[in-house]
Amino acid sequence: MRSRIAAVKTRLGTSLILFCIPLSMGCQRCAGAPRGDNAVTASLDSEQRFAAQRDAMVSTQIERRGVKDHKVLDAMRKVKRHLFVLERDLGEAYDDHPLPIGLGQTISQPYIVGWMTEALGLKGGEKVLEIGSGSGYQAAVLAEIAGRVFTIEIVPELAERSSRALAAMGYANVSVKAGDGYRGWPDEAPFDGIMVTAAPPRVPEPLKEQLKVGARLVVPVGEGWQELQVITRTQSGFVTETAFPVSFVPMTGEAQKK
Repeated sequence: MRSRIAAVKTRLGTSLILFCIPLSMGCQRCAGAPRGDNAVTASLDSEQRFAAQRDAMVSTQIERRGVKDHKVLDAMRKVKRHLFVLERDLGEAYDDHPLPIGLGQTISQPYIVGWMTEALGLKGGEKVLEIGSGSGYQAAVLAEIAGRVFTIEIVPELAERSSRALAAMGYANVSVKAGDGYRGWPDEAPFDGIMVTAAPPRVPEPLKEQLKVGARLVVPVGEGWQELQVITRTQSGFVTETAFPVSFVPMTGEAQKK
């Protein structure tokens, strides 16, 4: 997902990013690269600490703010956000804000990830499209609920990183493609849900057309400060609901030309 600081005036929101740090490497470096039994103990201690931080993140940052879907909450308790941040930021991996990851990108604020995931209304086992893979963190959260996740990233370096990170973590149900996401993924359409994590000036019509009837598109729309919209496809057309202001990085490529 590719947002800058998906924040709001009344509720916080932000962006995306990513960098996969293998747990054993990350923990060893943070602990001064211990050896033998000490390395195992340090790794276990770190994992327990991160697990406690994830629980606190979900309870205080997400659930307390109104996200109630147990599938979303369980997914965010399970996905190891610290594996998607830079090593220097491990101590802030579960804090209530985005973190920079290079290439002008950030990893989204946990609350925004939870809110947007819940807004898709997934029941479990669906086929979902994400536009803006970024670090791969949002795709991992979706993959804990959906049956298949297809995600497109316009920055080749980020597509490669997120693909490697997700594969290393065992997310075999996620497919990552480098390219412009404006026209979606026609070969895999229709989708049970589509999430966009960069802001187009207007909603891309091809994405709306790739929704199944009853499915939702969650997308920040506008320039500068945007509106987070939830668009539902019905038998007779589309119904749009506006949530709250956010600030994502602009959707580049064809969206800008349009």
